[in-house]
Amino acid sequence: MYAIVRTGGKQYQVAAGDQVRVEKLEGNVGDSVDLTEVLLVADGEEIQVGQPLLENCKVTAKIAEQGKAKKVIVFKKKRRKGYQKSNGHRQRFTKLKIDSISI
Repeated sequence: MYAIVRTGGKQYQVAAGDQVRVEKLEGNVGDSVDLTEVLLVADGEEIQVGQPLLENCKVTAKIAEQGKAKKVIVFKKKRRKGYQKSNGHRQRFTKLKIDSISI
């Protein structure tokens, strides 16, 4: 059994026991999170597709980690003008451990 959920503007395919890195969610490590934006649930041969979301479906997960991704360097330069600028960015993420999918 798996589901496709939407969080942080992205879609993820999850199953019970999976660990998924998603965009930052509020909460502490060990807190329980309900993902209610479920787009699709597949259980063997039976597939339910929402229009766009499924009613009364949710995916429960626990927050396993809050962290930052590796640094991405942004470098800008204009030739022959003496202009160059360097900037770094570390995106925050939340790692979720999927507990169950309820229909």
